[in-house]
Amino acid sequence: MTKVLVTGATGFVGRPLCEILTQLGYEVRAAVRSGRPLPAAVGESVVVGSIGANTSWDEALEGVDSVLHLAATAHIVHDASRHEQLYFDTNERGTRSLAEAAARHGVRRFLYLSSIKVNGEGSGDHAYSPSDPPSPQDAYGVSKWRGEQALQEVAGRSGLEAVIVRSPLVYGPGVRANFLRLMQWVERERPLPLGAVNNRRSIVYVRNLCDLLARLLSHPAAPRHTWMVADERDLSTPDLIRSIGKAMDRPVHLLKVPLPLLRLGGRLLNRAAEIDRLCGSLTVDSELTRRELRWSPPVSTADALEQTVNWFMSENSPGVARS
Repeated sequence: MTKVLVTGATGFVGRPLCEILTQLGYEVRAAVRSGRPLPAAVGESVVVGSIGANTSWDEALEGVDSVLHLAATAHIVHDASRHEQLYFDTNERGTRSLAEAAARHGVRRFLYLSSIKVNGEGSGDHAYSPSDPPSPQDAYGVSKWRGEQALQEVAGRSGLEAVIVRSPLVYGPGVRANFLRLMQWVERERPLPLGAVNNRRSIVYVRNLCDLLARLLSHPAAPRHTWMVADERDLSTPDLIRSIGKAMDRPVHLLKVPLPLLRLGGRLLNRAAEIDRLCGSLTVDSELTRRELRWSPPVSTADALEQTVNWFMSENSPGVARS
């Protein structure tokens, strides 16, 4: 049985991924920071502590054939500038440390979950592709790009097969941050000043992402490439809100506020970055992924949004216990 080491196994992507890998017949070992409850699909775990340049990986990598590196530092909202070093400690130096240890242990393949933020914050009319020059705009994006470079450098001087996946926003049951906030706004039937927005955004359902990661573990074309991933169709922000409202059976109130006024309000309220994400376009070109890997997202956008909303509504139903 092929043994796979998964970092970030207790996270939003890691939990369903471990389940899928086990169903496919892989033996899953989780590298965890502490003794948190593990997904039922995880066969064993090794506590490695915080991920950085000095993390000891020897025990975790013993007998491992492939590595799926999901763990990362992300979404530092408060005092982000003061904590930028955490991005580089984990996402760059931690990735290099794990890649070097994997090469020493004879690991065959190393999958690194990166981010579309390596390409930039806004694609305009041109969907980002793997061949576009990276242009990260913040510390997180730069750290993920440096993590990619570190992995490629290690692979270039060893037998390690490097596989990189750049993902846009990931959603699904258990989602947090901006996507959760958007569902909360719709559920409360709040008027939203986004009716004049005419953009396109790529998103990916968590199980679609996991399905691709599982395929890349064994596909002969996977190594030495950067793969883009997205759901079957892109959505504008208003279309996403309407789709959420339809799945919730809630009326949606979209006010057509002119974009310059909306952006001005974002700056005045110190929420310019959030408004930019809601108004700007960020799309990825996953055509190469679909063609070369003969892959397509197994869950449609409509079904994925419905499943996400069903989770959200069940979590917010009266009488549901909160931990």
